[in-house]
Amino acid sequence: MKDKSNSDINQEQIELLENAQKRIKQKKRLYYHFIFFLFVSTISLTLNYIFKIGKELQFLDYSWSFWIVFLWFFLLIFHLFNVFVTNRLINNSWIKNQKHNLIKIQRLKIESLKKEMEIETKIKAESELFNKKPQLITIIVAAAENNVIGNENKLIWHLSDDLKRFKDLTKGHHVIMGRKTFESMPKALPNRTNVIITRKKDYIAENAIVVNSLEEALKISSDDPQPFIIGGGEIYKMSMNISDKIELTRIHHNFDGDTYFPEIDSKIWCEINRTEKKKDDKHKYDYTFITYEKI
Repeated sequence: MKDKSNSDINQEQIELLENAQKRIKQKKRLYYHFIFFLFVSTISLTLNYIFKIGKELQFLDYSWSFWIVFLWFFLLIFHLFNVFVTNRLINNSWIKNQKHNLIKIQRLKIESLKKEMEIETKIKAESELFNKKPQLITIIVAAAENNVIGNENKLIWHLSDDLKRFKDLTKGHHVIMGRKTFESMPKALPNRTNVIITRKKDYIAENAIVVNSLEEALKISSDDPQPFIIGGGEIYKMSMNISDKIELTRIHHNFDGDTYFPEIDSKIWCEINRTEKKKDDKHKYDYTFITYEKI
């Protein structure tokens, strides 16, 4: 603190010395200006009025020497005012204060702009949050009349229209599934983000994201407006309470199996669409596409 105080004093002394030297130079220049003015004025008046040089040269009834002395006198007055008034008031201290005030004003403006930007950023974030479309968590499943969906980790039926519907609905979305469901497929589903739920901490799957809980899977899928849950049985059970929609293919036949889809409670789920299909050469069973939404 002592060194800083001494440094400030020394700086002030230097500034005072420099200012004093500058004032001396200004006064010297004024003095030389005054002497030169007297000399030129005397010479001009002598030549004009004593030696009659340029006596006929007049402007507004005044001789040329008068105008030289008159105009120069005003320049001298201006110089005098500049030295003893302007430069005395607008000195280093005044300039320093002006700089300090300008810096202070700029800092206040910067702080004001920062606050405005923070408010705008907050409003923008709130607006984006408000305008963000709610996520539609959708279960997609094919189930028999007795709710069987598989046996020994394998599909029991093959319905080409059902597979096509599954592909069309889930394309471009996150598909969330259990490890066994993933392993029942030849590879990760193309044109989708495959998210696998497993308790195995060291599980690795090619072209897929591995997580350890349904909550984590939904967090990974948070930017997807409609992530799809595609099985298996345990994942479906965990998802029923948090899902918003069910895309069900109901196969009108009873099958033996070891994996089941939960019962759809009509008090919770409302049927909004139904498309019935009859069996044909490519489809061994009658089936219906049904869409449910949570009440």
